[in-house]
Amino acid sequence: MTDSVSLDPHRDQAVLAAGEPLGRARAVVIMLHGRNARAEDILTLAEPLALPGFAYLAPRAANNSWYPLPYSAPLEGNLLWLTSALARVGALLAQAGKASIPPERCVLLGFSQGASLAVEYAARNARRYGGIACLSGGLIGPPGAPRDDPGSLAGTSIFIGCSDSDPFIPREHVERSAQHLRELGGDVTERLYPHMDHSVNQDEIDFVRKMLESVLEVHALGG
Repeated sequence: MTDSVSLDPHRDQAVLAAGEPLGRARAVVIMLHGRNARAEDILTLAEPLALPGFAYLAPRAANNSWYPLPYSAPLEGNLLWLTSALARVGALLAQAGKASIPPERCVLLGFSQGASLAVEYAARNARRYGGIACLSGGLIGPPGAPRDDPGSLAGTSIFIGCSDSDPFIPREHVERSAQHLRELGGDVTERLYPHMDHSVNQDEIDFVRKMLESVLEVHALGG
């Protein structure tokens, strides 16, 4: 018999936290780690991105990966794990909502495989978010596969940063992902960094920090 864990592998994984307790926070960053990495790894970005009023939530992926095959594989091979990963992001947004923090004050941030999960969730669940930060990633699925994502990102600020020679994410995939998110109504900033390795740089951190500051500014104005 197939058990519930094998059907939804990420559901009961732990969530690490930093910053304000969720019950006192005004905004949330959901932080998604990369393949073969840990929640502890992505949570190290909470320090350079620390701002008063933010809760930083970093869920763990089962077996340290959100889905088993490359992002460019046919979706069928990743479907069960990807479905579970998308549901995990949705559950954290719902948890934030119960704490009176709407999606407009939630930022999805990921690195590598987690970056792909962040933008994939946003594209499939298009609406206004506080922001999306895709660090060395892109949308999930084979190149050229048609997409029919409904809804609108309604001007959500989206940052996509990657090396122009990343060993895992071709620049063409970054550009296609950025274009699709623009077509969905996202306010997309795309930056390709010359000869950078598969990592996060200071320019990306600076941009994301300004994104978070904007979320708090809008909240202070009653938006």
